[in-house]
Amino acid sequence: MNSTVLISGCSSGIGLYCAAQLQQAGFQVFATARKKSDLAHLRAIGCQAIYMEMSDPQSIQLAVDEILTATNGKLDILFNNAAFGQPGAVEDLPTQALREQFETNLFGWHELTKLIIPVMRRQGHGRIIQNSSVLGLVAMKYRGAYNASKFALEGLTDTLRLELAGSGIHVCLIEPGPIKSQFRHNALRAFHQHINIANSHHQQAYENTIARLSASESNSAFTLEPIAVFRALKHAIQAPKPKARYYVTLPTYVFALLRRVLPTRWLDYLLNKSD
Repeated sequence: MNSTVLISGCSSGIGLYCAAQLQQAGFQVFATARKKSDLAHLRAIGCQAIYMEMSDPQSIQLAVDEILTATNGKLDILFNNAAFGQPGAVEDLPTQALREQFETNLFGWHELTKLIIPVMRRQGHGRIIQNSSVLGLVAMKYRGAYNASKFALEGLTDTLRLELAGSGIHVCLIEPGPIKSQFRHNALRAFHQHINIANSHHQQAYENTIARLSASESNSAFTLEPIAVFRALKHAIQAPKPKARYYVTLPTYVFALLRRVLPTRWLDYLLNKSD
């Protein structure tokens, strides 16, 4: 049997592109999504489409059971990718919005990963690859919920890598900056769901946020296509000794460097200038 890979969050963007590329390369790809139309599209391109809701532990368990039945209890690669961004100033965020952000971006990943680790331990090998973000390295205004979820993911993943050392299971982080996807569209929907603009001290700044998220294309000159993430994923899958971290896009390289060399006050100044 070809190598088996489970990718979460394959409705569009990075997940969809990586699932399609690995399928074409001969992997047995289990790609998760929630909408029937997205699942149908994944089947049409040859993937084994699996319904999974990252905020629902029962859904995660059922999906894993289905996958392991299909593979006779084997899984070589887990690519945790499903996530969304909840915009809004920290003081305006309902605590429930923060909970929802963590349910999808962290707790669901933990739930899924815990179910897969025993499988990989029995095999004596495996790859757990986490799609993080440059916002897991540095914080930016009005992205506090997402920043917090990705900072938490970075710490959890670093700990997991230490705990699995010597097990044959490699643990990697991919840290993209801006990538073309439906991320901004989904973030705008979350923004309107949870943020009361009229009563906010940040009303003027939110007008810029809405304009940025509503644009059909990113205004960042550094935005790359999903293939940039796929290249990092491919190396993390195939390399005998994969990297602990893969930086993707120029902003990630720059901010990772600046975080190491600049005093916090100087870095804060630069980040305050960023949109």
